[in-house]
Amino acid sequence: MCTAATYKTKDFYFGRTLDYEFSYGDEVTVTPRNYPFRFRQMGDMKTHYAMIGMAYIAQDYPLYYDAANERGLGMAGLNFVGNAAFWDQKEGRDNIAQFELIPWILGQCATVKEARSLVEKMNLLNVPFSEELPLSQLHWIIADREECITVEAVAEGIRIYDNPVGVLTNNPPFDKQMFALNNYMYLSPRSPKNTFGEGLELQRYSRGMGAIGLPGDLSSQSRFVKVAFTKMNSRSGDGEAESVSQFFHILGSVDQQRGCCELDDGKYEITLYTSCCNTDRGVYYYTTYDNHQITAVDMHREDLDGSRLVRYPLVRGEQIRMQN
Repeated sequence: MCTAATYKTKDFYFGRTLDYEFSYGDEVTVTPRNYPFRFRQMGDMKTHYAMIGMAYIAQDYPLYYDAANERGLGMAGLNFVGNAAFWDQKEGRDNIAQFELIPWILGQCATVKEARSLVEKMNLLNVPFSEELPLSQLHWIIADREECITVEAVAEGIRIYDNPVGVLTNNPPFDKQMFALNNYMYLSPRSPKNTFGEGLELQRYSRGMGAIGLPGDLSSQSRFVKVAFTKMNSRSGDGEAESVSQFFHILGSVDQQRGCCELDDGKYEITLYTSCCNTDRGVYYYTTYDNHQITAVDMHREDLDGSRLVRYPLVRGEQIRMQN
């Protein structure tokens, strides 16, 4: 499925993996300030913050998987199948379709605090984008350099959780993902000490025995634990190249390789792309399953006062640098 994470050195970084069996034709997309968002129930947003992220473009509308705006706020939607709930229109609420949520938030919020205020007034509609694109069951991570929250629409209503680890995967609901960390409080990046039993001589038999017990399977819960531990113990310099490289290593810890996650129809989930956005500078970096070279798009090199989407198809072929 998917994993999202945050990372902070001198700048703030936000990104995710998208794990699925096929691509819709995703593109790095810059939405400038004067592109008109037309909401199903909330009218038109003719001007807004510019944003950059990964999107599938349908009918000239950016269906963002993840994005960050020019003020440094990042947001991503991840699959939440079996738990997500959406509703009919409700009076007195901001009625937002699920596919409109990222532009609704990033278009007018500069901080998580502002986003939280908007979410508290929302009702998420059970309205698909089109007959060809049915309603996706999602939950969301929203983050800036100061704080992070998870937003879930479940049968009981919309829930907003503080997210102190800055990580989100798929299922179970976020409070249960966080609770599972209690089972791993013994983890350490250091080599283990023998606490198994008194009088039993056990030895460290090799180097590199830190993090023994860290789960390594591809389930949502295991990926949450693994990326939370990896992120919270990561060390890098605060330069751009060092920070971006470390971020890709963090999410690389849960890469899905073709053949390791078989679906019921005989297809395989793979990590279609991994993203890392420097939200302070508006630079969106990505790799794809078949291209490990990091590619970047800088939103500030575009006309952010424009009214047309700027689209960059992904560079998918492997880029190999011959050294001799």
